[in-house]
Amino acid sequence: MRALLQRAIAAIEALPPDVQDAIATRLLAEAADEQAWASQFEATTGAQWDRMAEMVRRAINDGGITPLDDVLPPRQPS
Repeated sequence: MRALLQRAIAAIEALPPDVQDAIATRLLAEAADEQAWASQFEATTGAQWDRMAEMVRRAINDGGITPLDDVLPPRQPS
């Protein structure tokens, strides 16, 4: 187990049982979601990636994509 996860678990153990259960439920759902995404990515064929890339290219060419800089202002140097 990674040190950061051990620290998180130690912090969670200090919380009331109902809060621990709520956090555990969210963590288990997140882990299941991560496994599902990993399986989907592993099962995606080269041809499927190519089709998705072509769909994105068409959307960009058709003007159906909003540039990120139009949605979020650029970061200012600190």
